[in-house]
Amino acid sequence: MSGELYINGSWSHGQGPALTSSDPATDETVWQGATASAGDVVAAVTAARAAFQGWADQPREARIALLRRYQKVLEARRPAMAEALSRETGKALWETTAEVGSMIAKVDASIAAYDERTGEKVSNTAFGRAVLRHRPHGVMAVLGPFNFPAHLPNGHIVPALLAGDTVVYKPSEETPLAGRLLAEALVEAGLPAGVFNLVQGGRETGAALIDQDIDGLLFTGSAQAGAFFRRHFADRPHVILALELGGNNPLVVWDAADAGAAAALVVQSAFITTGQRCSCARRLILPAGASGDAVLEALVSLTDRLVVGPWNGADEPFMGPLISARAAELARGAADARYGAAVALPVATRSPEGGAWFAPRIYHLGDEATPDEEIFAPILQVRRASSLDQAIEMANDTRYGLSAGLISDEAAHWDLFQKRIRAGVANWNRPTTGAAGTAPFGGLGDSGNHRPSAYYAADYCAWPMASFEADQVLPTLAEIKGLRP
Repeated sequence: MSGELYINGSWSHGQGPALTSSDPATDETVWQGATASAGDVVAAVTAARAAFQGWADQPREARIALLRRYQKVLEARRPAMAEALSRETGKALWETTAEVGSMIAKVDASIAAYDERTGEKVSNTAFGRAVLRHRPHGVMAVLGPFNFPAHLPNGHIVPALLAGDTVVYKPSEETPLAGRLLAEALVEAGLPAGVFNLVQGGRETGAALIDQDIDGLLFTGSAQAGAFFRRHFADRPHVILALELGGNNPLVVWDAADAGAAAALVVQSAFITTGQRCSCARRLILPAGASGDAVLEALVSLTDRLVVGPWNGADEPFMGPLISARAAELARGAADARYGAAVALPVATRSPEGGAWFAPRIYHLGDEATPDEEIFAPILQVRRASSLDQAIEMANDTRYGLSAGLISDEAAHWDLFQKRIRAGVANWNRPTTGAAGTAPFGGLGDSGNHRPSAYYAADYCAWPMASFEADQVLPTLAEIKGLRP
């Protein structure tokens, strides 16, 4: 299979500039090729448009059968795909193995979600038969992120294909190999030509794609990019936008007797995936006084023990590097600008230095406020509150609203927290990064646009058609009021 692009059932070479992807731990090249030109993007959208009606007209069972084959291909390729994802992203092998597992599980979850949320429903009334059907939108553009470069775009692509949409997918320019592997699995499953198309490239390729005649944009990425897309499509209301964006997520610890257990949940919330999850906790809110001090002490001690290293190192790592040296440079600059005067707690995590490596950082701010921005790195700010009411108020003091968490032994605290917190994902005594595949995933404010993904992806992949039906033409003259004799 030669070529970087997959358009209309064939692999081909891109006509755009060259692109290289490297292992962020070693700087070793893992993928290189030419990107898609504007003409390549036009060809991909044209192919998807031409294939749409035939794919949409396929019996639902035929689309399910194809996705079941895709599921089997992923299962067979799981070890090799997980290793490739670790090489390209720097993530630990245990994490990329779980990522491929999530891709496999997405097929079953999407079929169940389609049946429950967007299937066909019939009810009989005194006036005829009421039928609810759902129809695919058409051509969906999917822009993938780098942090879960296989699982997250897969979470858009699978429900879109199941609904009868066709897809043009552009992976992140940081993870083109992940996009290639996803495409290869779909191709092996036997998708008809034009139903799925792959274009590689950076911002220019993405810009060319969103300027085409598409019916939907399914995007996972930063709040800044989401704001741009809202503006870009303001005069194209027929294009459905599903935006899963970032967050400045709060985690409150209140009346938790076991400080060590609380610290473990904080570490899993703040530092997993090297802080590169949109649902990572960025703000830890503790009680003022001894109980908060105990959690903070346990947190620093546990963070000291985290193994930061390459995915294939002698010691299994908890986390690897950031996605690139450039990302690490930007994170360091943002942290220094925001927290320069703050107290940095003495975390002694042994981590490689330089390049894309970035050890966890914890800043103690007391009651000092900081800019409401997301830094996509393992950085946690700690603030103190005098009451649970104040802690919840501080937690809600953000323009974002993706995830939030409460760590507490008191059920009454959770009852208050879940009623008042403004977040699409709110967890109790579980990491803020935890989300069930049978639930929606999305946020409020700058974290989304009220079109959550995961189980609710079915909602934005099809539109509802309501029908009132009778099997034959019946006389309804008597129903017409105000007729002359």
